[in-house]
Amino acid sequence: MEFEDVLYQAADGIATITINRPQQMNAFRGQTVDELVEAFHEAWRDRGVGAVILTGAGEKAFCVGGDQSTREAGGYRGNPSRSDLGLDIEDLHSVIRDIPKPVIAAVNGYAIGGGHVLHVICDLTIAAETARFGQVGPKVGSVDPGFGTMYLARVVGEKRAREFWYLCEQYTAEDCRQMGLVNKVVPAAELMNEARAWATKIATMSPTAITLAKASFNAPSEEIRGIGSVALRGLALYYGTDEALEGKSAFLEKRKPEFAKFRR
Repeated sequence: MEFEDVLYQAADGIATITINRPQQMNAFRGQTVDELVEAFHEAWRDRGVGAVILTGAGEKAFCVGGDQSTREAGGYRGNPSRSDLGLDIEDLHSVIRDIPKPVIAAVNGYAIGGGHVLHVICDLTIAAETARFGQVGPKVGSVDPGFGTMYLARVVGEKRAREFWYLCEQYTAEDCRQMGLVNKVVPAAELMNEARAWATKIATMSPTAITLAKASFNAPSEEIRGIGSVALRGLALYYGTDEALEGKSAFLEKRKPEFAKFRR
């Protein structure tokens, strides 16, 4: 499959998947999500691949979530196979968890919103010293009512997870390392070399042992998938409301949203 929004490379036992929309801070649209899902399946099918690196093109951003310019009433513009949101984000989250090969997020810049959720779901995260992490959902009339909230709480604890979503502040790579959300922080120039070093080491391990370990790690949080699936249907309905559209419009117009009028 030929990709437009994604770069895919497989060599020396490592598949590298790069979100390639640097002009949009690597924000994803429906096509981007479709291509990411296919790229992960390509890595899954390739018996020569033992580990996967997920990163973003350029120096500014890993991924800043959904491209708000493609969001409309009811969701994002796209042709999803089963999602009411306009993009198959559930499929992307699932393939990152289900692929029987560890996925390393190499966070080169901003990991915000849906981009932050992607790195949370990955097995491991290595971050550049310049990386920034955070949520914006409630500021733009959105939320991730699945892995982005429930699984985040399992990783950093309930209080910290609520802080991410209720305050929508940004955190440094070192802040996140201390929370247990990032495994290692390195100078930006060393990021991909470090990620490849970790992936190379993983690729030398017993593939069956690694597969069983990943499945075992995932098992206690599997119920999040079902809860999230139901909640994302509710999110699609929410996207059609004036409240959610106010968040999107304010973001695109670079102004503060006026949410107080929607408080019941």
